[in-house]
Amino acid sequence: MIDSRSSTAFVDSEHPRVQTFAAKSAKGADSDRDRAIKLYYAVRDGIRYDPYNLDLTQRGLSASRTLELGRAWCVPKAVLLAACCRALGIPAKVGFADVKNHLSTKRLRERMGTDVFYWHGYSAIQLDGAWVKATPAFNIELCDRFRIKPLEFDGLTDSIYHPCDLEGRKHMEYLKFRGEFDDVPLEAMLATYTARYRRATYDSTGADFDRDVELETEGH
Repeated sequence: MIDSRSSTAFVDSEHPRVQTFAAKSAKGADSDRDRAIKLYYAVRDGIRYDPYNLDLTQRGLSASRTLELGRAWCVPKAVLLAACCRALGIPAKVGFADVKNHLSTKRLRERMGTDVFYWHGYSAIQLDGAWVKATPAFNIELCDRFRIKPLEFDGLTDSIYHPCDLEGRKHMEYLKFRGEFDDVPLEAMLATYTARYRRATYDSTGADFDRDVELETEGH
């Protein structure tokens, strides 16, 4: 039976690659909270955010595949953090929300046909009996480039996107929380993507999100 401690096809916490990454990242921590904090920053900054690396399959969204690639968008990064927590015996889920991203790049908006990100992914981690949200999507280099206040995680309070960036511009607006799940509800996600986006998948050949951000932020 799947629960918030189980290894699954998506949250493959028993995969050797996940086990190794989790143990290495949490080395030196002496409590679940400290381990979760270390894991958060390892995923946030060790895996580069890349919304063009969109593989909407079980393998493509799995934690082990994300570690293999070293780049991922919000959902597989959230899956990875949940898997790492489970690998160390910390209950964790994958949470989802619809958000309006006011600072996405022009190319990404054109490809999506909207600035609303449906089924944006975050992690929910149980620490000392309480569930806290953690959003490891944007690595520190991306935050610096986009002038976004980096999301920190202390294991006590929810770590979700700030409404404004460092310049006071609108950044992220939460429209709807869809819930927190023991495994990835891929069928429901695909149904929404098909209905809401121009294409459920797109050709990312030649796409480079880091370069897009660089061009978007030149002069800022």
